[in-house]
Amino acid sequence: MSPKIATSDVVGRPELLDFVRGRHKVVLVTAKRDGTPQLSPVTAGLDAVGRVVIATYPERAKTRNARRDPEVSLLVLSDAWNGPWVQVSGSAEVLDLPEALDPLVDYFRAIAGEHDDWDEYRAAMQRQGKALIRVTIERWGPIATGGFPARLA
Repeated sequence: MSPKIATSDVVGRPELLDFVRGRHKVVLVTAKRDGTPQLSPVTAGLDAVGRVVIATYPERAKTRNARRDPEVSLLVLSDAWNGPWVQVSGSAEVLDLPEALDPLVDYFRAIAGEHDDWDEYRAAMQRQGKALIRVTIERWGPIATGGFPARLA
């Protein structure tokens, strides 16, 4: 059997957004107060203008970190462990209620489609005191897969 060869495909923004749009397993990297990384596994979506959106709570470490230092990175993973991934970096903004309410609806739609009862969803978001982290993508690496170096093919 031939070894699986690693790939590293440089893509433009349209291809990047297509890749990210279908993947919701993400590791968000923010900076702690001491500068060390804080890694948070999150469910993420892509809003209509191509920003990564993450529902959260105001008191979470990732939220506090993004407020203090908006430069963040994300590792967007495929559902399959050995599937392709991409690292993106950009500027985060944190939206609190009530400003976060409509973007939270957009977040849900990006991940799961239409809700059976949007009034119920909005009420739940308000009751839970949710917030939203929205990341404007500024830089990204190649879409990559793991495997052996090409020289071993």
